[in-house]
Amino acid sequence: MKLAELKPGLSGRVTSLANVPVIPRKKLMAMGLLPDTQVTVVRIAPMGDPIQVRVRGCDIALRLSLAENIEVLNNAK
Repeated sequence: MKLAELKPGLSGRVTSLANVPVIPRKKLMAMGLLPDTQVTVVRIAPMGDPIQVRVRGCDIALRLSLAENIEVLNNAK
């Protein structure tokens, strides 16, 4: 499942960042978005882009195109 497919309030565990381009991947990893990390979708902008996610207690806004490249395993609450 892709991170972009999670609905607000749902959580998942990052399984792969392999499809994310190298430079954005390095930036995401520096912000704590690593494989096997819990991520929660906080909200989605009214037009659907960007989405706000919570990682390790910090909120990050991600473009939808970037979130579509991040693989997660859904941990429905």
